[in-house]
Amino acid sequence: MLKINEDGVKYVLHQAKENDVKFIRLWFSDILGNLKGFSITIEELERGLSNGISFDGSSIEGFARSDERDLYAFPDPNTFSLIPWKSGTTTVARIFCDIYTPENNSFEGDPRYVLRRNLQRATEMGYTYYVAPEMEHFYFKSNKTTEPIDLEGYFDQLDNSFSGELRNETVLALEEFGIPVGSTHHEASSSQHEIDLRHTDALTMADTVMTYRLVVKEIAKKYGCHATFMPKPISDINGNGMHIHQSLFHGNDNVFFDPDDKVYLSKTARSFIAGLLKHAREITAITNQWVNSYKRLVSGFEAPTYISWALVNKADLIRVPSYRMGNNSSRRIEYRAPDPACNPYLAFSVMLAAGLEGIENNYELLEFENKNEKLPSNLWEAILITENSELVHKALGDYVFNSFIENKKIEWELYNTKVTKYELDRYMPIL
Repeated sequence: MLKINEDGVKYVLHQAKENDVKFIRLWFSDILGNLKGFSITIEELERGLSNGISFDGSSIEGFARSDERDLYAFPDPNTFSLIPWKSGTTTVARIFCDIYTPENNSFEGDPRYVLRRNLQRATEMGYTYYVAPEMEHFYFKSNKTTEPIDLEGYFDQLDNSFSGELRNETVLALEEFGIPVGSTHHEASSSQHEIDLRHTDALTMADTVMTYRLVVKEIAKKYGCHATFMPKPISDINGNGMHIHQSLFHGNDNVFFDPDDKVYLSKTARSFIAGLLKHAREITAITNQWVNSYKRLVSGFEAPTYISWALVNKADLIRVPSYRMGNNSSRRIEYRAPDPACNPYLAFSVMLAAGLEGIENNYELLEFENKNEKLPSNLWEAILITENSELVHKALGDYVFNSFIENKKIEWELYNTKVTKYELDRYMPIL
């Protein structure tokens, strides 16, 4: 049942008044990870914080929309922030919402609730789940072309770089949202860039990913170009990944760290890795949910294809970064399959579920074993594997699990009806 955070309500009302906010955008995620929302006026804010604001809940269901249903968006006071760009001279704020039914129960189709539920499982085991994604994106001259705005390469530092200025302004906008940034750099492909976010708890980070994607696109649009998180927009160069660094803490202690292990990796961490490896094929439809996602997961482009782990290797599914002496809190693992077009609430949920499964069942991690087992090669294969996964079903719950599978089958069917440029180029001259 819903509990109102009275102190949080007072804080939001105070901040809104102090900053002369006129409109508040209530944000939430649909099942596919698209940012949804609607605006209320400042006069409605206090009522919305205490009683929620009703809306058509079918907007949360992605492609598989059913009949209209009444749901309520309850703003989470912890996520209140001013939007850095103004609507004319008007100050606008945003706040993420938890979705409830008219009976004041959490809506099981809310991706944010799904993640909360999985994080509660970790809490009951004594853990806090921290994540830090490395998110890649391309800048193109418009949304109608893949023509790059720069021809730079990995970590290039050219003076007066337009794309570098885009990155800088994006970082400043993220910081105005209260989102701390670790570093930024040019990625391997022309016009491809990465902004690394500082690690935090998974719920905060999922909200951050949703905000981040919007900010990157808005800043690009401001300067007349287009930013995309599409996993593989160009065939013959590296695609966009979202490598996710993960760790578990007990209080202030990183439980992945073991001073007596030869690579400073605890038994808990090893079981967590083993869980991710064992269930990797089952969770790939969630971490890589689009037809285009599987054009990235091919050999030769620094994306994982085999289910393996290593200390330092760009081809493995899981990499364990080198340990820096004395920096115990940084001991972590890096899961390299996801792309930045996933639903972060669901992706974090299934990765955590797989890792916790490994811990609860004492999975053994073999030393750098590569069984030549591969990740799914296309969305349909991934759907069929996920559809039979008890772990994913349990992690997502009946509503989201069934709706997600239905959404993905719709996408696959639509894709199969389309004639691609490859087919025209390959077959028109000879058939």
